[in-house]
Amino acid sequence: MKAFLPWLLVLALVLVLNALRLRPLATVVAVGWLGYCVWTWVRPQRR
Repeated sequence: MKAFLPWLLVLALVLVLNALRLRPLATVVAVGWLGYCVWTWVRPQRR
């Protein structure tokens, strides 16, 4: 469950921002989170 907490928090934040009609900000948060996730998957391993 601990591993899913950041994902759930970002999802909740995006949903709240959409409900408040702040869709551009919600889009920025979602794309930023996606970019962070992709970066952590493809970055070179540190020694």
